[in-house]
Amino acid sequence: MKHLATSTIVFAIALFASGAPGVTARSADDAQAAPQRTQPPSSDGKLNIIAFGAHPDDCDQRAGGTAAKYAALGHRVRFVSVTNGDAGHQTEGGGALAARRRAEAQEAGRRIGIEYVVLDNHDGELLPTLHVREQIIRQIRQWKADLVLAPRPNDYHPDHRYTGVLLQDAAYMVVVPNIAPDTPALRKNPVFMYFEDGFQRPNPFRPDVAVSIDEVIEKKIDMLDAHVSQMYEWLPWVADALEKVPKDAAARKRWLRETRAGQPAPAVRATLTKWYGPEKGNAVRYAEAFEICEYGTRPDEAMIRKLFPF
Repeated sequence: MKHLATSTIVFAIALFASGAPGVTARSADDAQAAPQRTQPPSSDGKLNIIAFGAHPDDCDQRAGGTAAKYAALGHRVRFVSVTNGDAGHQTEGGGALAARRRAEAQEAGRRIGIEYVVLDNHDGELLPTLHVREQIIRQIRQWKADLVLAPRPNDYHPDHRYTGVLLQDAAYMVVVPNIAPDTPALRKNPVFMYFEDGFQRPNPFRPDVAVSIDEVIEKKIDMLDAHVSQMYEWLPWVADALEKVPKDAAARKRWLRETRAGQPAPAVRATLTKWYGPEKGNAVRYAEAFEICEYGTRPDEAMIRKLFPF
């Protein structure tokens, strides 16, 4: 879940009618008390992409391949985990687990050449408070984001749902100077987009953009492999499949590809074939898809092509 010159990107056009940075992993307190590196406006032709997930590894699963493609082209990518992941394990927890997960996130980012920030909010206790909303607003402003990626507020996990709500709540406020005034407001609202998910209520995911990640699938798997506590311990344990996790490192990566990098969903496949043609669209094995959020800048086709320059 080959060469960059052969990559595929697809869009649902009908919906538009109306060097890589260093890796860091910081706590929320650090993010506000100490100055983070901010990105220059995109006058150099490079994009500033920021993605938010509820936990370390969430962004990697939904956009790790796309992030690898951006990084390979010299665009700037930051992943942000809104919680520190201190509850997601069957035998570990608290500060020790949070430190482990922060280190895993840092390693995952290093492997594909992106920046990774972990905010110090407790796992399993996330709420859409003003405090956390302002953390997110600051992150988007500091990065001078052109594109913001996040989950939809439709999910089984409350942290995932509230991350989506928090991003919706922040979408307009990033341009309001009197909100979080310690961080200069953006002059232009970024484009906000949702990660793909399989939930159907209250409405199913709509793949406005689908990106072929065939040529970077090994990079995505390598990134996921860095999250040892999740990929090989917690998630298999939750699924009652811990005994299926291979011991050998190479076998583990093969197992990850088999279990975490499935074929595109039918709606995503339809978008692939609509844009790229039936032959090539049907040949894509691995893809990541995104839905346009109504609350940010509403992109036209030209802007979408600029934001996804693959």
